[in-house]
Amino acid sequence: MGAASKWACRMVLCGASLLATSLTPASAQEDGKAYYAGKTVRMIVGSGPGGGYDVFSRMIAPYFSKVIGTTVVVENRPGAGGLSSMNFLYTAPPDGLSLSLANGSGAAFAQLTNQSGVRYDLTKFHYLATVGAPPSVWLVDPNSPTKTIAQALARTGKWRWAASGVSSGLAIGAAFTCVALHMDCQVVAGYSGSNQAALALTRGEMDAMFQAESSAGHFVKSGEAVALATMSRTRSRLFPDHPTIFEAAQLTPDQAWYFDFYDTISNLGRVMIVPPSTPPARLAYLQAAMKATLHNPQLIADGERAERYVEYLDPDSTLANARKVISEPTADQKRRVLDIIAGISGEEVK
Repeated sequence: MGAASKWACRMVLCGASLLATSLTPASAQEDGKAYYAGKTVRMIVGSGPGGGYDVFSRMIAPYFSKVIGTTVVVENRPGAGGLSSMNFLYTAPPDGLSLSLANGSGAAFAQLTNQSGVRYDLTKFHYLATVGAPPSVWLVDPNSPTKTIAQALARTGKWRWAASGVSSGLAIGAAFTCVALHMDCQVVAGYSGSNQAALALTRGEMDAMFQAESSAGHFVKSGEAVALATMSRTRSRLFPDHPTIFEAAQLTPDQAWYFDFYDTISNLGRVMIVPPSTPPARLAYLQAAMKATLHNPQLIADGERAERYVEYLDPDSTLANARKVISEPTADQKRRVLDIIAGISGEEVK
């Protein structure tokens, strides 16, 4: 057996042991298995089929199903940029049968700005894990003459950005970019998900899109978009030859604040959540099962091949990030964010 095979075997044993050791005493594990046997767990996605969160959920679901010992189905509940699914999960029955891979960053922005329709509190959800917090990438129409940030900043005329709901990362990232760089923009937040937004970009209906790294990689490889820069201080692993916005533009301290603030909230990333009413024993079982799932080397390898990277962060650290995002921004920072959000939904952002 080669070194790689031995490593894989050790990882499989490690992943299998994670659930067993986390669910002590043994009776707790048996109680969890007994409860979930024969039931169906819904993994809710707040966007339509084909988008990044949908793909991630469908990649994780079969592995989680094997660990938890029951059927796990992915259920798409698009609407209001993910708010509909967040509200639904927040008041779901306390049966431990509903969870969601949610856009924590978009949900945080919606709550920070008191967006109409928000009926949840991120600090009160229970967290199973952070699945990953990838940087975002500025994408443009594949037929666009704009190939660099310098060309983008020199371009005249209005930029049309495709987005999926006012609270989506696509919309908020676009709005932050336009305000920070003093661009004349229109953010169109009517698409049902990133897949549909990318299609609008490919057709030339829209000029640009702000997209998470993994989905951006998919759209660039398929010829649906071209990448300009990573909107973070760290270069993307998928676009190592592309500069960050901090490298590509001469930013003032105030301009840099916008991108740094967005990046901080982006660290909340893709979070796996369950309702606040989930009973403690079932919560503990789900947390241990998700930990074992996200450490499965086969799932990690699947994610690497699909450029959907799985990067586990424990429930306590994830909750700490949520509290930091919701509680720490100053009144002035919240006002700035409110002003930015007010420019979305097809209105001009300047």
